[in-house]
Amino acid sequence: MNITIVAGARPNFMKIAPIIHAIEKAKISGKEIQYRLVHTGQHYDSNMSGSFFKQLNIPTPHINLNSGSGSQAEITSSIMIEFEKDLIKHASDLVIVVGDVTSTMACAIVAQKLKIKVAHVEAGIRSYDWSMPEEINRLVTDSITNYFFTTSITANQNLINEGVNKKNIFFVGNTMIDTLLSNRKRFCPPDFWDKLNLKPKKYIVLTLHRPSNVDEKKHLKEMIMKIVESTLDYQIIFPMHPRTKQVYDTLDISDSRLNIVSSLGYLEFNFLVENSLAVITDSGGITEETTVLGIPCITLRQTTERPETVFQGTNELIGTDPNSIPKIMKKLFSGNWKKGVIPNKWDGKTSQRIIEKLLTLDIQK
Repeated sequence: MNITIVAGARPNFMKIAPIIHAIEKAKISGKEIQYRLVHTGQHYDSNMSGSFFKQLNIPTPHINLNSGSGSQAEITSSIMIEFEKDLIKHASDLVIVVGDVTSTMACAIVAQKLKIKVAHVEAGIRSYDWSMPEEINRLVTDSITNYFFTTSITANQNLINEGVNKKNIFFVGNTMIDTLLSNRKRFCPPDFWDKLNLKPKKYIVLTLHRPSNVDEKKHLKEMIMKIVESTLDYQIIFPMHPRTKQVYDTLDISDSRLNIVSSLGYLEFNFLVENSLAVITDSGGITEETTVLGIPCITLRQTTERPETVFQGTNELIGTDPNSIPKIMKKLFSGNWKKGVIPNKWDGKTSQRIIEKLLTLDIQK
């Protein structure tokens, strides 16, 4: 079996790493399985891509499509044009796409038009918010996917509700948690840890990057100021996404407890998260990691495609109104935050289950 694995943006890297490791183990045990790794170059900042391959022990991609930046349409078309060339040149039985970035959708479309089957890892998650580009990517990808690998029973039901045949849905767990658990002992402090005199549970991690939170100057400033005003004397560590920085740099915000840092490597970022009092974010993936690490998480979004992090985990969804922040911070500082449990099959063995299942399928049919 020849598999093409697609990675495009930062979240993809955490999801493909354990899949590659599982393929390598299968090969050692004598299984007939090969892979080709395609990096679409959707994230072109070295802090957002290259370092992840090194830290997570992923081999150098066979090709980088260098799709770069631009509008949604420009990035999508660039990926499709270059991926089609590569897929025609290098025969493949199956294309594996992961997550919900533009590369996921674009490469799934190309594969199907070339009559190559598609497996979607993290299929079926839904926010039901069509203002999110990621939701469009999920819907389009799942509408043309052949094999659906899911992180939760909720995702299974979403797919069934959309008419997907149950026999093609496989509840395997969460590959991003495979990466988290396999690297947990390797987490390491960022270079500013000592400089800022950070201590475990004495700081809060903040990440913001979604358009609804960062594109409008007044809203972003009010959001950040409410967080600063509501966090007592705790340090705030804010690894800033390039998108956010473009807007932030135009704002007049200054506070001694607000520490703006560059995007971090995987091992350094998760060291920060694991040792923090709490995380405030609008990311989806971080809510999964905090749930497994047992760290309180406050999500500044109206909806989530990962409801299990709220109903089972340590995440609270509070919306995007800055005025909702003081109340939730009081709850955090009261010491009454929910403990949460780890969702079923988030056990570090998801990628092994995926490869075992693929090897039983008749891809040629």
